[in-house]
Amino acid sequence: MKSIFEPDTIKELLKRIDALDENTQRQWGKMSIGQMLWHCQFPLALGIENKLSKKAPNKLVQWFFKKSMYNDKPWRKNLPTAPRLKATEPKDFAEELPKLRQLVEDFHQLKTRETWNPHPLFGEFSKAQWGMMQYKHLDHHLKQFGV
Repeated sequence: MKSIFEPDTIKELLKRIDALDENTQRQWGKMSIGQMLWHCQFPLALGIENKLSKKAPNKLVQWFFKKSMYNDKPWRKNLPTAPRLKATEPKDFAEELPKLRQLVEDFHQLKTRETWNPHPLFGEFSKAQWGMMQYKHLDHHLKQFGV
């Protein structure tokens, strides 16, 4: 699995993000391009902030889904989105694109961080797993919009 921490991978991700425009149409799902850009910011910000969660990770979710967050098997289309991460109103492409691009670059810069707090839902991830998880999520949504 590729990682957002790899130099070639960050270049690839940014090139794919830059290939999007406000008229890019989804291949599946319900999100508009602006909503997808907004949605993809949350996992990146979560890792960057590296805050301890007051909520205990869900053991059942960990057992069933944690490895799927960073393994080589692609996620299926139309997976449900966590309610908190659903864009319920339109999002402006021109406003959301630079925010996402900056978060991708900021997350890549964490390649030397050694201490990562647990994910609030999935628990402990190594630095390598954080990098693969971020790539996999972005890759899934960029494919959703054909780039």
